[in-house]
Amino acid sequence: MTLRFAHAILLAVTLTVAPSLTVSAQDDPPAAAKRKPPEAPGKLPKVGADHSKGLEFLFGALKAAPDEASAKHVEARIWAIWLQTPSDTAALLMMRAKAAMDAQQIDVALKLLDAIIKLRPDYTEAWNRRATLYYLQNDYTHSLADIEQVLIREPRHFGALAGLGMIMQDLGDDKRALDAFRKALAINPHLEKVPELIKTLSEKVEGRDI
Repeated sequence: MTLRFAHAILLAVTLTVAPSLTVSAQDDPPAAAKRKPPEAPGKLPKVGADHSKGLEFLFGALKAAPDEASAKHVEARIWAIWLQTPSDTAALLMMRAKAAMDAQQIDVALKLLDAIIKLRPDYTEAWNRRATLYYLQNDYTHSLADIEQVLIREPRHFGALAGLGMIMQDLGDDKRALDAFRKALAINPHLEKVPELIKTLSEKVEGRDI
């Protein structure tokens, strides 16, 4: 029954947005090339059902990871837990939303994520995915609103914190960008490019060491 409902949503989304897909992809090429906040790797390991206990252990392991390879393995397990949902319908819609994002079918992806959030407002990663899409469209108002929802549900979401830093940097608020990047790096010390961003911003905001 739930999968039938999911297919009905997919059909409705396709019929609603299909005529505009080609125009959207051609009209906004910069969005596809824009840097993205950290996101889940393509292959994710299987994880247990006890999310809270599993995450507590994994965040500790992430900070203590002795090398990049170990950190990436732990990070993938965290993303795997974040992507889990007890709803088969939400899981199917999320798979389709990711496929639409990969194909640069932004309108389709947004409609699917809207449906997931309406169905499962407790599903943190749906909010995060939609925040990323809004960011890529330069819709910072909606992206920031979704990031806020992510961090209410998971304050340790380093991907959302890094995304917040990128938006604040784009808006010229270097102090808040620096704060967001530092929080993200404190949670995940192995984030790519974030240390360089922190170094650059700290020099702008706090000045160079004498």
